[in-house]
Amino acid sequence: MNDFLETPPVRERRLFSLGSMVLVTGIVFAIAVVGFALARRNESQPTSGPAPDFTLTTFDSEQFRLSDQRGKVVVINFWASWCIPCRDEAPALQATWERYRDKGVILVGVDYADTDKDAREFIKEFGITYPNGPDIGIKIFSAYRTQGVPETFVIDQDGNIAQFLYAGVTEKQLGSAIDRLLIKNSES
Repeated sequence: MNDFLETPPVRERRLFSLGSMVLVTGIVFAIAVVGFALARRNESQPTSGPAPDFTLTTFDSEQFRLSDQRGKVVVINFWASWCIPCRDEAPALQATWERYRDKGVILVGVDYADTDKDAREFIKEFGITYPNGPDIGIKIFSAYRTQGVPETFVIDQDGNIAQFLYAGVTEKQLGSAIDRLLIKNSES
């Protein structure tokens, strides 16, 4: 009769303690993830000032360093092969590259959260010839406080962010931003 009043066996108590620890750890982890996401949401992408420098190893095994591009307009496009708006803007980016590459303009693609195979297939599918590389460890993505893909930054000849373009871009948008910087530089 006293079986109901006895304490649970040690094994059951340990499982309860382990289960409690897992539950508490899960809750703490969830709170941390939500807190981090909210903190990042409150950080906006840089829209002026010095562009964060980075080095990118392209899919062609070349090194691209932003600070080496001083004196040129640089368009940095964050993209991924699985991103529908990225697919929509790919022809505009390639056309912009073809139009401006001989005018002191560099376009570079920063691939986010992709497999090497998928990224290379995307590049081939759209006939992309400007430098592109994977953002290993999402260091560049973080430096630019990018919220998703696509996002595009236009960097002036002095290495400052001249314009931030959220979501997919058009050839007209890019051309307008680039022309403003090329004209400004020729007047100086």
